[in-house]
Amino acid sequence: MKLRIMNYKLRATKSFFHLCLPVFICGLISSVFAQNDASQQNQTGRAGTFAITNARIVTVSGATIENGTVVIQNGKITAVGANVSAPSGAETIDGKGLSVYPGMIDAGTSMGLVEISGGVPGSVDVSETGTMNANAKAIVGINPHSAHVNVTRVNGVTTVLSMPVGGVVSGQAAVINLNGSTQGEMAINPNFGLIVNFPRISTFGGFNAGAGAQPLDYSQAVKNRDKNLEDLKKMFADAENYAKIQEAYARDKSLPYPTTDLKMDAMTPFARGEKPMIFTAERERDIRGVVNFIKGTKIKAIIMGGQEAWKAANELKQNNISVIYTNIYSLPVHNDDPYDYLFEAPSKLQQAGVKFCVATGDAGAEVRDLPYHAGLASAYGLSKDEALKSVTLYPAQILGISDRLGSIETGKIANIVVTDGDILEPRTNIKHLFINGRMLPLTSRHTELYDSFKDRK
Repeated sequence: MKLRIMNYKLRATKSFFHLCLPVFICGLISSVFAQNDASQQNQTGRAGTFAITNARIVTVSGATIENGTVVIQNGKITAVGANVSAPSGAETIDGKGLSVYPGMIDAGTSMGLVEISGGVPGSVDVSETGTMNANAKAIVGINPHSAHVNVTRVNGVTTVLSMPVGGVVSGQAAVINLNGSTQGEMAINPNFGLIVNFPRISTFGGFNAGAGAQPLDYSQAVKNRDKNLEDLKKMFADAENYAKIQEAYARDKSLPYPTTDLKMDAMTPFARGEKPMIFTAERERDIRGVVNFIKGTKIKAIIMGGQEAWKAANELKQNNISVIYTNIYSLPVHNDDPYDYLFEAPSKLQQAGVKFCVATGDAGAEVRDLPYHAGLASAYGLSKDEALKSVTLYPAQILGISDRLGSIETGKIANIVVTDGDILEPRTNIKHLFINGRMLPLTSRHTELYDSFKDRK
């Protein structure tokens, strides 16, 4: 009798569970969709003809216009000046008391490749397996609907370089605007540069369960660095030989048909200097190592990171190597380094005549802080004008897009930010935002959460 009662209770419990499970799943799915609604994360704004009048226009590339007009039409800046009139039918924005800036550019991010780095592996597509992945393209993995896109652009950052990480050759970085429903709509240069993590001496030998981090003998660390460096040199040599074989077959079809190697195919334009390589390097010895590595080659090099780049400024300048500096928010390396050691680096690079820009080096969530990185640099030796250029015109020049972006000039893409103060000041508010000439709503995951809870009792 007792057994029959227990079986009945078990069947009743199972029935209740089966009834409740669909309800629970539906609730869970609706909750997920509510938190990740693409309509919130991808509002692409509206096109039109716009005239921003009576505003202070900070052109960056030229003199500031204290009271002028900027006209936006068909996605471009069609007129800018003190004596410009709004065209017939244009939507007029009164800029009295406001300032107009070009959209800022962060040349060191993984925007759209990482959503939640810890705990949600399905939202991370920033690296590939293996160490040599020249054929991996960031543009393929970028998520246009990332919540980080809106959060970043409403703070005045309109363009970024998004790059893969990991291995020795991580893959190809993409330059994108922070607006668009697809990767193609966002792309400015989908395959800008090849990310190479320049081999360095590391005495970190991994973790051992129960014993923690394991140090590596210094001599072994040097051997590991040298081996990785030789592998990298060999890959470049193989890419050049591969290209020659392909070209020979193209000229003479009687030759044996060459095998196709996607990695070698991808390496060729970078090894031949047709496209730039971005070498991640921080320490002086590694940066000098990059300089020595490219000597005698056609490689166009850019340094990413550049913590001690100013110490190798002469070599960088002589070899026309630019620096994307990503260490404003980093801590000093050595215990006896001054607290402002990293804040002063952009100023030292500028004084030495090295082409540079300031970037966050962040995967996505903190890219919105780009103006404050430049602001800190301006508080520690970099002039205010140079600080503004370091996140507008200078990154545009390094990324090869200064003919289209980085300043307010007739004919350039209308990436425009209208503010109520200095764009590098944390207290400044963005009042209007345009990307590709489209007026965008100033909403993001942050603003919607704020609106949801601001009146909560």
